[in-house]
Amino acid sequence: MGSFRRDSRLDALSLARRERPLIVIGITHPQTCLVLTGRLRALSESGFRVVLISSPGALLDETAEREGVEALPIPMRRGIAPLSDLISLFRLVQALFRLRPDIAEFSTPKAGLLGSVAGLLCGVPRRIYLLRGLRLETASGLTRWILHGTEQLAAACCHVVLCNSMSLRYQVLALRLAGEEKLRLLGQGSSNGVDVERFCPGPTDLKARLGIPVHAPVIGFVGRLTRDKGIPELVQAFGVLLKTAPQARLLLVGWYDESEDALSPALRAQIDQHPNIVSTGFVSDTAAYYRTMDMMVLPTRREGFPNVVLEAAASGIPVIATLATGSRDAVLPEVTGLLVPPGYPEAITEAMLQLLANPARRRLMGAAARKWVLERFRHTRIHELTVAMFEDLLEAGCQRPLHLPAREAAVAGD
Repeated sequence: MGSFRRDSRLDALSLARRERPLIVIGITHPQTCLVLTGRLRALSESGFRVVLISSPGALLDETAEREGVEALPIPMRRGIAPLSDLISLFRLVQALFRLRPDIAEFSTPKAGLLGSVAGLLCGVPRRIYLLRGLRLETASGLTRWILHGTEQLAAACCHVVLCNSMSLRYQVLALRLAGEEKLRLLGQGSSNGVDVERFCPGPTDLKARLGIPVHAPVIGFVGRLTRDKGIPELVQAFGVLLKTAPQARLLLVGWYDESEDALSPALRAQIDQHPNIVSTGFVSDTAAYYRTMDMMVLPTRREGFPNVVLEAAASGIPVIATLATGSRDAVLPEVTGLLVPPGYPEAITEAMLQLLANPARRRLMGAAARKWVLERFRHTRIHELTVAMFEDLLEAGCQRPLHLPAREAAVAGD
């Protein structure tokens, strides 16, 4: 019952001077801090006071310090856990009641649900549900029914549902999770954009450090190593590829995530023991790894808007992604990369062979990919759109269904 003790950190936050409008940003797990880099600082430097809520972890504290915002740890379980969820909801209500934020934005499934309900109970005047993807797309049976209901509830508790991509917005409407009047999209999508100075083409000695032969073609993947990310299909497709390109290497930059879609022990063992697969584990700075790749493959079954595709594109390499929600928005087919149906390893193999056989085509796609990101997805541009949306929220007020002024509507469709 320690969750109900008076929180000295919360007391300090609630007593801070309210010279600036206060935004609470809530996520479930500190891992999500990886996609908040720059966004929090942009809000803070634009005149907002920002409090970041997440389950405790080193990444929470490191991100808050680096971004110049305040951190408030509140434990939240990622899976379904009714008693734990009630305790987390109580603590979120307690935090929002004391902080009295002007705006609350919650994202990721558990924080999105509990934070949105807490915001409604506390009467937070402007509430945003940032939808980063839909777990229900790969669920079935009772689990899918529960997830559908929780997504509807989170959306119903908020004034704005900020979708991460156009196809995700379409899916929300198709599944009747929220009304069209609540849905917003910044630019062409993405919640944070990409740092094009950090992720850029250039030399690297990483191949040698990873023990990869200098002339070996490298197919890369970046992200969580899970079923929903398509790792089983990728490993199967790579096994077939080796019959034609025996020197190829599969570079998996990511970690085995202990989630509902965790990989089987047998597949983990196959990855760890395969002589042509290099698995790095968690990497905090992935920029050099993209430069090692000849192409990146993201065989995902569901997404919101994959940041790793933008990072790869900014690094000047083509991407093979799937037609899944969110994923298909991150590639211009036949221009910046290739799109294949999700769940089909044969299609992945064919696409990889096409690009391996044509280095000139890879170079053209890589150059087009970087140009596309520079035009549409610079992190500074996405941050400007984000700040503009929050400023418009403050001006509009939310005691009725929110209709943002023309400024947001204009930037959303340019």
